[in-house]
Amino acid sequence: MSSAELERLYDTHADALFAFLLNLTRSEADARDVLQELFSRLVAQPDRLRDVRDERGFLLRLAHNQAIDQLRRRDTRSRAHTALAAEAVDLFARTEDPDETAFRRELAAALGELPPDQRAVVHLKLWEGLTFERLAEVLAVPLNTAASRYRYGLDKLRTRLRPLYDEIR
Repeated sequence: MSSAELERLYDTHADALFAFLLNLTRSEADARDVLQELFSRLVAQPDRLRDVRDERGFLLRLAHNQAIDQLRRRDTRSRAHTALAAEAVDLFARTEDPDETAFRRELAAALGELPPDQRAVVHLKLWEGLTFERLAEVLAVPLNTAASRYRYGLDKLRTRLRPLYDEIR
């Protein structure tokens, strides 16, 4: 893979991949590590993208798999996966509106409470706009599994955020 092709891939997809990884790992450092590992693997194995029709989908799948592998390694070493998922991270841009700031903080916390599989589906559906067919393909799960993870994730988010929404409405 030429450096120009690698640069194009990075410029085109890195922001979306980083946002997805940040939501999954709940750690900026871990998200950066997985992103770097992903692009390092592409440099080492340039033919991986040769017959790929949907670069973004393929890269999201690689990122998801690497993030899950990283979480499993970490869980095996320290059983800290639960603590990582609950960690608060700044997922959203800052705003001057205190109600919006409170809602964004609670949304980030609520996302952190979702199991990683549900969090991945919710992120890809809401922030990447993937269809359920694409979600199933990217995450290598059956279509019904992707749809049910999304439904369960949204139900948990609604339940968790309804009181705050009613309060600031």
